[in-house]
Amino acid sequence: MIYIFLANGFEEVEARATVDVLRSADLNVKIVGVGSDVITGAHGISTVCDATDVDLTPGEDDIEAVILPGGMPGTLNLERSDKVNAFIDYAFENGKLLCAICAAPSILGHKGMLKGKKAVCFPGFESELEGAELSESFVVSHGNIITAKGMGSAVKFGLAIASVLVGEAKAKKIEESLQCS
Repeated sequence: MIYIFLANGFEEVEARATVDVLRSADLNVKIVGVGSDVITGAHGISTVCDATDVDLTPGEDDIEAVILPGGMPGTLNLERSDKVNAFIDYAFENGKLLCAICAAPSILGHKGMLKGKKAVCFPGFESELEGAELSESFVVSHGNIITAKGMGSAVKFGLAIASVLVGEAKAKKIEESLQCS
């Protein structure tokens, strides 16, 4: 199962585009609301989630990936959640895919998870990526961590995640079907 956590103030395109790409790859994605089953994004667009954070425990299902969209104050709200942090820690400690876009890589940086890894984030958050080797790319994969700059790279972020989980060939077919190349 792939878990994408949404907290009030999340960046809608980063979450929705990523989910769309992953579901196009026939992957099981669970949209998890932090504190509610309806979460409102940074631009006032509400999303009905598949579950709430209180309904879940890390390790209860086979976790393939944990995804954190950015946006403000969504990133701060994700970082304040004990349950989100428990899922991040579980994914990191068990070598599962850990993915963050926009401001959300700062959460991984604060936890020391980016030390010695290539990473990227929304411009202005670089100092929050403690110990990371900063990249100018829009999407960066390093080991089990994928980071991306922001909304404009959301489809490529989803494709990078899909590439790891279903293979490059299938991800390339999805990219072509989306008219990205």
